Amino acid sequence: MSDRYTTPLGERYASKEMQYIFSPDKKFKTWRKLWIALAESEKELGLNVTQEQIDELKANAEDINYDVAKAKEKEVRHDVMAHVHAYGQQCPKAKGIIHWGATSCYVGDNTDIILMTEGLKLIRKKLLNVMNELAKFADKYKSLPTLGFTHFQPAQPTTVGKRATLWLMELKLDLDDVDYMINHMMLLGCKGTTGTQASFLELFEGDHEKVKELDKKIAEKMGYDKYFPVSGQTYSRKMDTRVLNVLSGIAASAHKFSNDIRLLQHLKEIEEPFEKNQIGSSAMAYKRNPMRSERIASLSRYVMTVNMNPAITSATQWFERTLDDSANKRISVPEAFLAVDGILDLYMNVVDGLVVYDKVITKRLMSELPFMATENIMMDAVKKGGDRQELHERIRQLSMQAGANVKERGLDNNLLELIAADPVFNLSVEELEETMDPAKYVGRSPEQVEEFLNDVINPILEENKDELGLKAEINV
Repeated sequence: MSDRYTTPLGERYASKEMQYIFSPDKKFKTWRKLWIALAESEKELGLNVTQEQIDELKANAEDINYDVAKAKEKEVRHDVMAHVHAYGQQCPKAKGIIHWGATSCYVGDNTDIILMTEGLKLIRKKLLNVMNELAKFADKYKSLPTLGFTHFQPAQPTTVGKRATLWLMELKLDLDDVDYMINHMMLLGCKGTTGTQASFLELFEGDHEKVKELDKKIAEKMGYDKYFPVSGQTYSRKMDTRVLNVLSGIAASAHKFSNDIRLLQHLKEIEEPFEKNQIGSSAMAYKRNPMRSERIASLSRYVMTVNMNPAITSATQWFERTLDDSANKRISVPEAFLAVDGILDLYMNVVDGLVVYDKVITKRLMSELPFMATENIMMDAVKKGGDRQELHERIRQLSMQAGANVKERGLDNNLLELIAADPVFNLSVEELEETMDPAKYVGRSPEQVEEFLNDVINPILEENKDELGLKAEINV
């Protein structure tokens, strides 16, 4: 609708897959799966639940009567009880055992964990696909020399591919964090109003082993091998903090990449994709603004700040629970996932279409290379009988002179001509130009790229090859 606010994360940035994970339909269907798991587990542990009741619950698990639930929630002001009522209306035989012994957090908190786990798995898939595209780019340009920068000042040359491995290394660390979190996600289980499981101890007539087994059975039925051994009414909100810290780390990595691309596009060395009919500016028709990289940076900043919410929530929970987490969680957690989903789609799209202007790259490098080559030039002059200390001072003076020509007079770098004209070096222009092969100054950059890809990245991609092959679609 155009007459009310809709989040741009849904309209412009996040994929349909991620939006569905955090949709009401996914949430409420998961609630019903949890009620079925509870009923099945209670039956298996000897409570008076029949197979007929379970079959009835399963038959109606996907067909949610939203109109009934909405009307009931307006009446009772409680979303869980409204859906218990709606489910019970569809399942008259099972009505009495739905949510038996449980609190609202049984469906609410367990569902939150399940949705975050599924969100992390989708993030992981997209992360792997970005890494795959970056690996191909790094390999293609592993030997193309380019000017390196420290403090955004000209420094020792590297290669275009080696620079790409820096972006790739950060994503590899992010993948490690994602895998760690996926492997350590825990359901709340069935803990009761203050986490003591008192209601279930009553149901099972004081049988502690059956109460413990109930937690285990529910977790297994929902596909988990871990559940919180202790909790208050809710799972520890530190879990949300840990998850969003991982998402924030991905956002930081993407932001660094987007900054580098924006700087490189300013230098006209590498550009993000620019479509045939794309308009870069409403006023300046010639412009090719790096809007995709800028959007990565913009969304990344949002994620890096929204991750403060679960940290504050975790810090301010009182005793066994307070409800000041609820409204915050409903916004901050899904939106962090949706934003990172959009970031990775943009990242994938940009890397897949990067345009490399090798002649501009070489021209800039060659304009600075004489300064980088001075140590080699000095060594050659020493071999011809020169004094190392005298040569060092003289080359310093000539470098300053050449720098002044570039900065103060707008001339080309004439350091080689100045050195050739100075008899103390005893080197001709031809001899000096032989030192101007950029490949001599990139160190082990090509080899580092090959080793990194072969030893670290390619094994990961091979192990996850079934996850590869995504193509990102972006809006606007």
